[in-house]
Amino acid sequence: MHILAIGEILWDVFQGAEILGGAPLNFSVAIQRLGNPVALLSAVGQDSRGTRALDSMAALGLSTEFVQTPPNRATGTAVVTTDAQGNASYFIQRPAAFDQVELSEARLAALTALHPSWLYFGTLAQTDPSNEATLQRILERIPTVRCFYDMNLRDGHWNVPLVQRLSSLAAILKLNDHEAEILFALTHPGEPFSLEGFCRSWSQTYGIETICVTLGGAGCAIFRNDTLLRFEGFTVQVADTVGAGDAFAAAFLHGYGLAWPAPEIATFANALGALVASRPGATPSWTVDECRALIAAQRR
Repeated sequence: MHILAIGEILWDVFQGAEILGGAPLNFSVAIQRLGNPVALLSAVGQDSRGTRALDSMAALGLSTEFVQTPPNRATGTAVVTTDAQGNASYFIQRPAAFDQVELSEARLAALTALHPSWLYFGTLAQTDPSNEATLQRILERIPTVRCFYDMNLRDGHWNVPLVQRLSSLAAILKLNDHEAEILFALTHPGEPFSLEGFCRSWSQTYGIETICVTLGGAGCAIFRNDTLLRFEGFTVQVADTVGAGDAFAAAFLHGYGLAWPAPEIATFANALGALVASRPGATPSWTVDECRALIAAQRR
């Protein structure tokens, strides 16, 4: 299963530290560790952060073939603050290099030659109209590719029409329960919210095959075939939640691509997300064996 990811590369700026991140990059690291080849289409600046980003990607084993370096944009940054429970919030500087991804005919041909099964994207980078147009060009050129839309709404960097357009492309949509409540309130004003009601309405409106809703420490819910199923999470000591959702997404798509049963997909994704949340940074070291051990420990 070959995956193409498109979107932001940026530095998560914590108090006294900078850690390479961006949901598409974090996802790419995790999906590749799970044994799936991945190509990441993005951009960094011609600055020290850009140089360090490319070096860090190489150290993580990620190809930089499709990472551009536009001359007039700085490498993206997200200033991260966490609350007492480890939940993160972000201040993202725009415009950034990832807002200036260009897709030449030669680069598009090279991406097409990879024959990707899945195209992964979020919302942040697509708020730039040129990036959304690039996404559409890829889909027109590779009509067989299926889309995994990892919503990841960031304050000030999304709007409902964009989310609706991106949702209409998705075979799989991943979001969290808070995002589901926000979208339901904006699109169904005055109606009482239920997670099942949101999933049913959103999947029918936009033709989405599977909706996965993360529930924090409570696990996740999967809506498919007009049925909502809930799966419990794992109890860990949270270091921070940065990158946990991205690892969850990678594990979910990995299991989905292998046609695992829904309970097995959800359990594995919940476990990997919890494992990443228990360690600082967006792409900490972990192994599948550690993930399996966490699952086994909970079952005992």
